[in-house]
Amino acid sequence: MRAAVLALQGAFAEHERILGDMGVECMEIRQERDAYRDFDALILPGGESTAMGKLLRDYHLLDLLKERIENGLPVLGTCAGLILLAKQLDGGGIPHLGTMPVTVKRNAYGRQLGSFSTEADMEGAGRIKMIFIRAPYIVEAGEGVEVLARVDGRIVAARYGKQIGVAFHPELADCRCVYEMLLKK
Repeated sequence: MRAAVLALQGAFAEHERILGDMGVECMEIRQERDAYRDFDALILPGGESTAMGKLLRDYHLLDLLKERIENGLPVLGTCAGLILLAKQLDGGGIPHLGTMPVTVKRNAYGRQLGSFSTEADMEGAGRIKMIFIRAPYIVEAGEGVEVLARVDGRIVAARYGKQIGVAFHPELADCRCVYEMLLKK
């Protein structure tokens, strides 16, 4: 099993550490040629979604990764990674990969001072710690999207086919169950 982690910007090293601890071989996607390598799953980390979207376009990765996801590549998008997957952005803005039929509100909990952690139930994972940092949430889930978790009535985790999007940072809470859900795909 080999997982690729988008390593253009954001918190990619933490994902690699957890995957390595789980015995999963990791590789980084930094340039176009990396997207052609063999890997079984993809992690889109937290960070700055606008910057990552620009870099995906600048490095000619956007269409390559979008095609692989649409063809069934299992993918986990955390925080900004969820924004990259979203088909629509609440309040406007150009979607990036747009492979998951959800509408996402960016910075939904406010700025850095609005960051928080909590525990909540997640379908298939049980009660887990969730860390939200300038986090989004899913405003609307389209047809075929399975809601996996809510916090204060807001959707913070969802699955669509082999795509999992979470508004929180499982890598900061050492929450391996989210990765296990991905790797089972």
